Amino acid sequence: MSIHSSATGSLVIHSARIVDAGEIVDDGWVRFADGAVVARGTGTTWEPADEVLDAAGIAGPGAVLTPGFVDIHGHGGAGAAFDDGVDAIRTGRALHRAHGTTRAVVSLVTAPLDELARSAALVADLMETDADILGSHLEGPFLDPAHHGAHEPSLLRAPASADVARLLEAGRGTVRQVTIAPELPGGLDAIRQIVAAGAAAAVGHTSADAAMAVAAFEAGASILTHAFNAMPGIHHRAPGPVLAAAADHRVILEAIADNVHLDPHVIKLVFDSAPGRVALITDAMAAAGSADGHYDLGAVSVTVENGVARADDTGSIAGSTLTQDVALQRAVQAGATLPEAVRALTETPARAIGRETVLGTLREGMTADAVLLDAELHVARVWVGPRLLG
Repeated sequence: MSIHSSATGSLVIHSARIVDAGEIVDDGWVRFADGAVVARGTGTTWEPADEVLDAAGIAGPGAVLTPGFVDIHGHGGAGAAFDDGVDAIRTGRALHRAHGTTRAVVSLVTAPLDELARSAALVADLMETDADILGSHLEGPFLDPAHHGAHEPSLLRAPASADVARLLEAGRGTVRQVTIAPELPGGLDAIRQIVAAGAAAAVGHTSADAAMAVAAFEAGASILTHAFNAMPGIHHRAPGPVLAAAADHRVILEAIADNVHLDPHVIKLVFDSAPGRVALITDAMAAAGSADGHYDLGAVSVTVENGVARADDTGSIAGSTLTQDVALQRAVQAGATLPEAVRALTETPARAIGRETVLGTLREGMTADAVLLDAELHVARVWVGPRLLG
């Protein structure tokens, strides 16, 4: 597997099954130039290019070409946690890029406000040099202590307006998503404040019932953080936040398709319940692409055993060791169609954070991010455009 830049010159990739925007195009080709998609077609109709690559020759018969994957919720990889600074972010991103995630939001776990503000500012700075970083996701500290998961309960707090403003201002417009428990005092007002600042508000780590979840979505929340996890489930007399999100066509449901956070039958249920509104995330912590053992996830000590991460003090699942190529494979194995699963890694997460005009499809004018996979959906090659357009 290799990673290539499409920054200069022209490139044609041909003889691929192009899976994009909910469709499959056989014997397709895509032409990139100057970091953008400039043309598409089928057969041998492309114009001459500086480089012409046979997808089947690289990845074998049945080679699949998709847009670059977009992860809107991940915490690290390759032994590095995104909370630990620039070098750690770059180390983790290199691991996930190799598995097809060409662009990602850096998720930050609950920490003291001063520390979170510094981390959000650091991510804003890093975006000026590292185009694959899309911004930050604050997964805390405005979470329900009863559903704290792998977040340190003593650091959780209700969303006071001044605290919300401080974190958003620290990110200088680059905070893409804030997870919040809407039932906390001031929760609905905080959702309105987050959305007014241009970030997405996400319902998660919450005790909210269906009515409270509906109120949060009416207030502007547009994402459900890792559906089913750290929230009430579905009961026949208490449908909870998952069904409320599935019923609201404005809401995108994050799903961790690792067969640990969600059983394969539930993965299929999420796709069936919210067609076109599933974002496959990794929620990966430092152990992704690394060995079993002991790790830190923010202020929480974690042990990874057989690839499953659990908090040492509570036994709660503590993020995943997932990469997005494996999420694709497991979603398809669970019964999602290939176009649906690819959309959940590309177009839908880009839309969740307002980047759908530049990322997530191979339409003309979009950023030249692409992933070539073999017929078994293993990554063979990755192309990363040099920058985001617009």
